[in-house]
Amino acid sequence: MKTLLNVIWLVLCGFWMAIGYVVAGVICCILIITIPFGIASFRIAGFALWPFGRTTVERRDAGAGSLVGNIIWIVVAGWWLALAHITTGIALCLTVIGIPLGIANFKLIPISLLPLGREIVPTDRPFATR
Repeated sequence: MKTLLNVIWLVLCGFWMAIGYVVAGVICCILIITIPFGIASFRIAGFALWPFGRTTVERRDAGAGSLVGNIIWIVVAGWWLALAHITTGIALCLTVIGIPLGIANFKLIPISLLPLGREIVPTDRPFATR
């Protein structure tokens, strides 16, 4: 079932959302100081491309640097990406078949706003952290 949902997701919105994260990552990597944001954006692009069967957990070793980084991320790119998830989620929820995909879009909003200090793990082992 996860594979079927991921394929439908990829066709309807996953590819475009992943492109948004890749563009944000490239822009962040061009601005040398924001390379950690670019790396986080590339990591989330993979999650946005194939989200079913994976989840996010908080990293226990994340400190004040990730808090400050998340505040900067929200201002620079996070709210744009969250707005894209909201728009796509609403559009998908207008169709019956798209409701699970719309809900998945809404579940991606927290990581699009606060990507630092989070880790993407398979759903069969959500408590496996470094």
